Amino acid sequence: MATLAAARGDTVRRCIDRVPSMDPVYAESVGAAQAVGMVYDTLLAYDYAERPYRLKGSLAETWAFSEDGLTLTFHLRNGTRFGADDCFGKGDAEGREVVADDVVYSLKRLADAKLASPCYWILEGKIKGLDDFREASRAPAPTDYDSPVEGLLAMDRHTVRLTLTRASPFLPWALTLPSCGIVPREAVAFYGAELGHREVGSGPFRLASWRRNYRMVFERREYAAGGIAPHFVNRHSSFEAASHPVDRVVMSVMDDATTRWMSFLAGELDVERNIPRDNWDAAVRVGEGGELAVTDGLARKGIRLLSAPSLDTYYIGINMDDPVLGTNTKLRQALNCAFDFPAWATLWQGRVAPALGPVPPTVAGAQTAPFAYAFDIEKAKRLLAEAGYPGGIDPATGRRLALTLDVGRTDQETRESCELLAAFFDRIGISLAVAYHSWPAFLQKVSRRESQLFRVGWVADYPDAENFLQLFYGKNASPGPNRCNYANPAFDALYEEAVTTLDETRRLALYRELQDILREDCPWVYLYHRRAVMLLHDRLDNVLLHDFPYGAEQHWRLRP
Repeated sequence: MATLAAARGDTVRRCIDRVPSMDPVYAESVGAAQAVGMVYDTLLAYDYAERPYRLKGSLAETWAFSEDGLTLTFHLRNGTRFGADDCFGKGDAEGREVVADDVVYSLKRLADAKLASPCYWILEGKIKGLDDFREASRAPAPTDYDSPVEGLLAMDRHTVRLTLTRASPFLPWALTLPSCGIVPREAVAFYGAELGHREVGSGPFRLASWRRNYRMVFERREYAAGGIAPHFVNRHSSFEAASHPVDRVVMSVMDDATTRWMSFLAGELDVERNIPRDNWDAAVRVGEGGELAVTDGLARKGIRLLSAPSLDTYYIGINMDDPVLGTNTKLRQALNCAFDFPAWATLWQGRVAPALGPVPPTVAGAQTAPFAYAFDIEKAKRLLAEAGYPGGIDPATGRRLALTLDVGRTDQETRESCELLAAFFDRIGISLAVAYHSWPAFLQKVSRRESQLFRVGWVADYPDAENFLQLFYGKNASPGPNRCNYANPAFDALYEEAVTTLDETRRLALYRELQDILREDCPWVYLYHRRAVMLLHDRLDNVLLHDFPYGAEQHWRLRP
């Protein structure tokens, strides 16, 4: 097939984390979501240029809640097509139209217990009959995707109705996630498990090639006459009239920060979001008001900088199943008090803000009152003694309390920062051993509840505090997003009330109460929030920092 990229050579090169699978139901990590979001459409998407964030239709042209919030109806666009593929049996460029049955099938597939999607939390407990479908799918027989689900109905070829178990005001946001990407049934039947190594989507790009753990190449999807490609429309007005869309995106896996940086400076990468600490001062200058800009040297190279607070929280998860940590609140509080944020901020050159709990301060409903277990070394020692480990000594062994931290990266910056964490805990007499893993191996270990402590971050899936609070809901325990396996009936009851409350003022107040519980129980060591920084070469236009950037390249432009 001739491609737009071949005709123009309009290629953007950037980095990506390792991608375990291209199947939307497994799009849990940022890297997987980034790749899946390039090729699969969801019902709704973010309006690229709007702040505060606002939803727009993607596969759905319109959507609406009923007055009581218990019914959500979507009307699909006419003519949007899956890309051509052998699974459709045509062998031409036609593909097939995306219809309501595809939406029903894809959401059932996310619920299929045999697939063990880590992303089912998005729909769990929300759609009438879907949890029952999930339980039935645990049977040894093949899952019956034709069995009816009361709350999931294709009304006609282009209309889908969701009937909810309870009001869920944030559900439209959640349906933008790449794990809710719409997949044709023919593709699953034709490829089976091999679907994880290819794609049959309707998104703005197609997967042209993939060398696992090395490089992915995406090319803008071509549509047959009569097909609809809404992704070509760009309503943001800042780009030059002479610029044109990106036709090809090459995403490379580069684990080493220095390698990425040198590749960016050499023009081999067009964007870079991870500036190595050793290069920060040479790349970025800080204005009198704290604003960031590139140094004169980079400006002369035609490089510019974008910066904004990120909707994310980085933390050390505490496995609440662990016999040492899970039942000892004072010990978990002591670990929080031992985290020396000022020293951490120095290491990261001020690119971080302290986490006062799980919810970033820029999210509505965040609890921003002082955190009782912020850095205080003397308080950490007192709490450690109250926890039964005076001076860090384990009375059962007569030796220092030894804890193990799992991490999912092996690069030098990760190692240096983990050494600093070990030094923090050493001050109060605790010995911290660090185990380094590849990202997939790390995720598997955490999901199997085999970690004692694990360092990771949560990047918001949508701009609502619920997205962070659901990380502690008992029913979301591993292999779901509640990786710390926190179980608190009082928290769960309050959470269930909050997420069904339509009154926004009351809902935000409940969110703050939930955070008060978590800030006292300390199932995490609350570390930091990032300040997003992106450097880009001047050939790129219409690039905006976005907390939900999956498929954002469809909006980027290239100057001649």
